[in-house]
Parts: sequence; C-alpha cells; structure tokens
Amino acid sequence: MKSVIFACLAALAVAAPQFGQLNPVAILRDERQDLGNGAFVYEFEADNGISESRRGFSGSQGQTNMEGSFRFPLPDGSFAEVRYIADENGFRAESPLLPTPHPLPAHAIEQIRIAEEQRARGITFE
Repeated sequence: MKSVIFACLAALAVAAPQFGQLNPVAILRDERQDLGNGAFVYEFEADNGISESRRGFSGSQGQTNMEGSFRFPLPDGSFAEVRYIADENGFRAESPLLPTPHPLPAHAIEQIRIAEEQRARGITFE
C-alpha cells in the first residue's frame, strides 16, 4: 500500500507544471480610447514582438466596424502579420501565411466557359 501511495505522489510530482521556465513579457504600450458611438482606437505592444492595432467606427447598419492588424513572432525568428477588416461585408483577413485555394485545373476552367456560353444562349439543364 505504501508503494502505491509513493508511486502516485511521484507521478504527481513529475506531471506538475514547471513554472520556473516561464519568461515574463513586458507590456511596452497599451493604449485604449473610447471615441463614443461605437468608435474606438486600441494599440498594444509587448517586448517579445507581439503587437496589435485596431480601430473601430460606426457602420451603416448600426454595428461597429473594425479594421486593424496583429503581429507575432514565429519559431524561425521572423514575424507573422495579419491585416483584417470586419464590416457589413463580413470578416476579411490578408496575410502571406493564410492558405489560398489551389488553381482550377484546365478542364474545369473549360467546363465553366462552356456553361457560361450555354447560359448566354438561354440553354438550361434541370
């Protein structure tokens, strides 16, 4: 019985988080402004290279639209940056890191062209 208890305590000690290995991150800038009516400005920067910049403004349908960017370090030492807009047309992000669809094969492009010609001539299929 004592060996079972000892084994459980040893397993707990090995599985415990290793907090001594964490490096604290200093916040260099954290600026927030409420401009009223849903408009705002937010800027954040940490000493490890993480940063964010966001601006909000009133949308045409009563919502708050936003545009901004964020940046963070990658394991190879380079930085990833994403720029985005969120408005009446939805959320759109731009970054070289985001996946893009593969180009259509030539035969699919040809089929689309033929279908568009048929539609233009009034030919439909059900």
